[in-house]
Amino acid sequence: MTLLLIAGLFLPLFPLSIVLNVAVTRLRHPVARFVLLLLWPQLGVMALQAAGQDVPSAFVPWALLSAGFYALRLLTVRDLGLWASFLATSALALTWALANGGASITELRFFAFWFSLPAALLALLTGPLSRRFGAAYAGLPGGLAGMLPRLSGVLVLAALAGVATPPFPTFFAMLGLLQRLGWSAALGTVFIWLIWGWAAIRLVQGFVVGPARQGSIDDIGRPSTLAYASLLVAFVAAGLYLTGGSL
Repeated sequence: MTLLLIAGLFLPLFPLSIVLNVAVTRLRHPVARFVLLLLWPQLGVMALQAAGQDVPSAFVPWALLSAGFYALRLLTVRDLGLWASFLATSALALTWALANGGASITELRFFAFWFSLPAALLALLTGPLSRRFGAAYAGLPGGLAGMLPRLSGVLVLAALAGVATPPFPTFFAMLGLLQRLGWSAALGTVFIWLIWGWAAIRLVQGFVVGPARQGSIDDIGRPSTLAYASLLVAFVAAGLYLTGGSL
């Protein structure tokens, strides 16, 4: 029962994951979404540690089905805030498979953090997009690379980090997860991973690629760009240091 509560509230599995996704969509302020996506999974891992129970094997297919379902949903979602929430839900569901594989609490904390930070950054970017275009929908502004190169660059890097491309720590975390899974679960996880990449390509096409549709619009400032860039560089450095042994 305790594990079901954790699966419903903190490390969501479908259909209990509706709770987190509704909470994210109800929060209008990007900073609130950022904090929720970043901290909520850590509370889940803490609750898992406090429960002190082994994760049953039945949670592994449940986690994979949940991750696969939300990965497919990413292909159809155009709202960046909802896309970030679904990506976090899909990735964090895999925490259960990692826990079933015997990972330590520290490994679970880092796994949750690696995947929640890029999703939280994407949710935060809905702020500058909404202020400039009235909404953060893929395809609505279009051609951001030409209009807002700094903002579009941060968006692309955060999306690539979220879908576990190298050299981001999410990539090494996925390799570490695959090493702990049986062949069938590993195959399913690789399939989910591929869908993430496909969804990221569609997202980038919707926001960044194409001719600019607006006139002159101010890009994000240099201090904001430096802050985002520094965070992503620190993210990569920490991942190479802490999860590089997965290779």
